[in-house]
Amino acid sequence: MKTYTSYDQLPIMLSVTEVAKFLGISRTNAYELIHTEGFPKIQLGKRIVIPKDKLLEWLNNQME
Repeated sequence: MKTYTSYDQLPIMLSVTEVAKFLGISRTNAYELIHTEGFPKIQLGKRIVIPKDKLLEWLNNQME
């Protein structure tokens, strides 16, 4: 997996594994997180992707 050094380098859509790495949590915890109500995800068949801009917005809302 590619290592990103800044938010701007992240792809527009993140995989669950990339979200886990970005947040510094395990893949298992990332799957639990994305299944919580209100978490921004898109289901594409069996694949789940997370828009990076919505992820940042969701994180900012968690701090309020």
